[in-house]
Parts: sequence; C-alpha cells; structure tokens
Amino acid sequence: MTDRLPAASPTVVRLTAYTKTDQTEILGAGADPFGVADAGLTWLPKKDHFGIRQKDRLVAHAGLLQLPMMIGGVSTQVVGVGGVAVAPDLRGQGLARSVVSAALDHARTLGPEFGLLFCRPPLVTLYRRLGWRTLEGDVQVDQPEGPVIMPLQTMWTPLRDSTWPTGQVRLLSLPM
Repeated sequence: MTDRLPAASPTVVRLTAYTKTDQTEILGAGADPFGVADAGLTWLPKKDHFGIRQKDRLVAHAGLLQLPMMIGGVSTQVVGVGGVAVAPDLRGQGLARSVVSAALDHARTLGPEFGLLFCRPPLVTLYRRLGWRTLEGDVQVDQPEGPVIMPLQTMWTPLRDSTWPTGQVRLLSLPM
C-alpha cells in the first residue's frame, strides 16, 4: 500500500485581462455559462482578474471590483467577487478555493472591510466551505431601469476582523 501525497496547490496568476474568449476557454460556449440569465440582471465587468492555467489552458478564474454600498444608511465600500469559473472537467479539485483565496488576498490590500458575492442557491454550500457567510434579508442593486431586489443569494466574507453591520443593504451600482 502506498501513501498518496497531497496534490500541490495550483499556481494562481494575476491576469492582465479577462475576455469572453477566456471565459469560453474555461466554461465552453453555452448561452448562459453562469446559469443566471433568467435573473434578468445587467452585470459590471470585473477590474482585477486571477486565474489558474494548466498545460497552457485557462481552467479557473475569479474577478474583483471595488463598489460603493449603503448598509444601514452608512456609506461604505465592498470588494465584489464575481465571474468565478472552473472548467467543468476539473471541478472538485480545489481550483475554486485556490483562485478565490488568491483574489481575496488581493482584496485585503484594497481597503474595504468586506467581500461580497451573489450566487445561485446550489453554490451556497461551496462558498460556505470557503468561509463565506449568507447575508439574510433583501439586498437592493442598481439596474439600468432603477434599483431592484437581488434575486440571487448574497454572501459576504470579512476582509478584516469585522462583523457585517445591521440595516438595509443597497449596492449603489450594477452588481459584479
């Protein structure tokens, strides 16, 4: 019997850009690669991008964008995490953990106290395993026609030693 050595953590790199072609390389060319088209939302592109390449193929991505928010009537900033993608044939290997962790390491250098993401209900368990917490209550987000209630699950994570404040939550921009 041989002992299996733990797999080495994949190397995460900062990407200078992230294009539709990159997304297709990871997720394929489906019409709704993130499964959120039925939410009817307009999304912002991310500013900072992190990825994992294996054998010259981009296989995972996470993006970040700093955004204005109101929580309990107080203006603040959050770092939105979005565009998290792992190639379907490589899921379950810790790539999401690696790429999201690297993105959050960078987010901690930006100043805001919290990371924020929106996800479909089947992904809540994954993000909880990564240390994210469910935000209870409605969250308003801007859309071209005006503010709407976010139909997806909102999750947050502390970027510092912080607790999420109480009060109504409104993202003062399109979601990320």
